[in-house]
Amino acid sequence: MRILLVKLSSIGDIVHTLPAAAAIKRKFPDSRLFWVAERGSAELLRNNPILDGLIEVDTRALRRGKAVLGKTWEAAFRQFRELRAAELDLSIDFQGLLKSATIAKVSGAKRRFGFDKEDLREPASRMLLTDRVAVESRQNVVLKNIELAESSIAAFLGDDDLKLEKIRLDFPIGTSDDDKRDASEIASRAGNRFAILNPGGGWVTKLWHAEKYGELADNLSNELGVTPVLAVGPREAALAERVKLASRSGSIVEASLGLKAFYELAKLAEIYVGGDTGPTHLAVAAGCPVVGIFGPTEWWRNGSNDPNDICVGRDDIGCRVDCHRRTCGKWICMDIPVDTVFKAVESRLKAAVPASGV
Repeated sequence: MRILLVKLSSIGDIVHTLPAAAAIKRKFPDSRLFWVAERGSAELLRNNPILDGLIEVDTRALRRGKAVLGKTWEAAFRQFRELRAAELDLSIDFQGLLKSATIAKVSGAKRRFGFDKEDLREPASRMLLTDRVAVESRQNVVLKNIELAESSIAAFLGDDDLKLEKIRLDFPIGTSDDDKRDASEIASRAGNRFAILNPGGGWVTKLWHAEKYGELADNLSNELGVTPVLAVGPREAALAERVKLASRSGSIVEASLGLKAFYELAKLAEIYVGGDTGPTHLAVAAGCPVVGIFGPTEWWRNGSNDPNDICVGRDDIGCRVDCHRRTCGKWICMDIPVDTVFKAVESRLKAAVPASGV
């Protein structure tokens, strides 16, 4: 089978789709997998060990009509020709948008599968699909994506008994020696025991206060002997400065790494603390113990499938249930005391230590 996977962005969404791709490849090792992603989110998919092709698109540039001597459109059409040349048997649209369904149609795939109307972010996109799949909506998005892949391939093959593995969740990411070296350099600076703190996020409503990260860093260092590693992106210098100014221990090690180097660093960390953002999902993929701080989004949907990982949230307020607001005049869901998060870190660290003799 030649299968096109359509998940354009964001980083977290791509991470959440990787186990579905891995499950397909385990079940059908001779299948050929192709993936379409936005150029800005495709880094994680480059040199991926299970993909036979990666098509990088820039739908924003196309939508705005940006083209230097027609090069943007020329590149897009060339990539679409590459897709059609692959003679795809089926496509699976995990995104649920008009643009993702359009790409699936342009690909020339014989059968185009996607979510049913209730689970489409843009319901009109169903008109571009040949097959719509009903899945259990109230489940972790990783399992939801595997269910979509399972039902799509079962329908394509006419095999009602087909099952993809959901117990073992693999997140295949191809990293380089340079990524590993960059991660090792940070780990060497941090010492034997370190925790990754990630104060950033795409929505302001997902952010725990930077100053509280600074206080948490002091607690980790002073009470647990764990070095806080502050992970920030290239445009988060001001945010990092706020965290460091709130810390009095002077123990923070700052790290600004690419996504794959961050993934390698998370493999080495004792614990990770962050909100609902791409690095958090990468930490989960790396198998790092996680404490998630969640506000407007739901842990059961976007959080870890590891039962030992912990979500800290305001369950005492009614307005945060399935809120998903990017802006909020009330915004109390992230008013979480430092001590509450620190206790969650202590609990998660204890769960990560094997019992004596095991």
